Amino acid sequence: MGNERNSAVAPAAPVPQRPTAQLSTSPSAAQKLVDRIAAVGELLTGRPVSLYAASVLRIGYGLLYLAFLLREFPHRDEIWGPGSPWTPALAQQLFAQTGWNSILTLSDSRAYFEVCYALAVATSALFMLGWRTRVLSLLFAVVVISFHARAIFMTDGGDNLVLLMAMYLVLTACGRHWSLDARRIRLKTARAGTSPQQAKGETAQQLRDALATLTTVVHNCGMFVIAAQVCFLYGSAGLYKVQGASWGAGTALHYVLNIQLFQPWPALSHFVDEHTILIAIAGYMTVLLQVAFPFVLFGRLKYPVLVLLLGMHTGIAVLMGLPLFSGAMIVADAAFLPDRFYAALPRLCRRAAQRTGVRRMAPSRATGAGSVPAQGRPGVPSLK
Repeated sequence: MGNERNSAVAPAAPVPQRPTAQLSTSPSAAQKLVDRIAAVGELLTGRPVSLYAASVLRIGYGLLYLAFLLREFPHRDEIWGPGSPWTPALAQQLFAQTGWNSILTLSDSRAYFEVCYALAVATSALFMLGWRTRVLSLLFAVVVISFHARAIFMTDGGDNLVLLMAMYLVLTACGRHWSLDARRIRLKTARAGTSPQQAKGETAQQLRDALATLTTVVHNCGMFVIAAQVCFLYGSAGLYKVQGASWGAGTALHYVLNIQLFQPWPALSHFVDEHTILIAIAGYMTVLLQVAFPFVLFGRLKYPVLVLLLGMHTGIAVLMGLPLFSGAMIVADAAFLPDRFYAALPRLCRRAAQRTGVRRMAPSRATGAGSVPAQGRPGVPSLK
């Protein structure tokens, strides 16, 4: 009886429950994959990335190619014109093998060539200034491709990167900032007093949204391709150098400095070559920077690396006489600086100018009601 009473009042043993809550909160591998795909899709379609960097690329490469055409103006006939040793007939034979083409080979007339050259100069200048960049970006790519293909063996190779970037910039919205197009839109908005009127109707609005999304996706893909191209260029160059015995021995730059073809100032090259230890350190640093470049882009270490690369390309331009190549690489490196850096540049320049007394803003102009609104004003769409 006592045992029966104890068994009657004893609490029932708890029934073990399945950890359903824990299973529901831990995401599966499939869910993680879906989340990552959604994050990539949001990155591509959410907003345009690196708009200021794209504008810097437009200004840089437009200015570089304009300076290149003006520098070679006295020698234009020997390089691209009818008087070139690489005749249009030879160029056509090469085009049949490579698939390239050029508008310069459509006619052997000197007048036609001069017109093409003048249009190339005007296109480069207008592209740099950002006038009708949607059309000018395509025309600039045609100009660079045509001049590169016409005399592919007559240049120093510095225009190879300019050629690739000109084609990639066609995909980007490189006229959103620091351009005549952006200025025209700001002035139009300031005169109207409100933002531009949106298209009426649900269907029209959907088409506008779809066009904006498509533009964003194409621009982001273009910027990602540019970044991948620069990473591939640095990485492959560094790995090729690692395989060379002279780079491993630290003597590669000694031989480079003694190539007569790349000695614009022989006395300066010989002076630098006398410092053997510094030459060896510079050679090892060159290989290290190029190999490490793709791996430091997602941290703060990329900023000192970009500064060292700037010094390296400046040395190449001065000591080897390759300004076009060095300028193209410096402009390409500028694509990896964040937009907040470029957005802060005008303010920093104004502060520096005010401190040095070079330029002082009048109070009426700075605070007047008729001043042009800032470029990043909310609610004002920036169109290319």
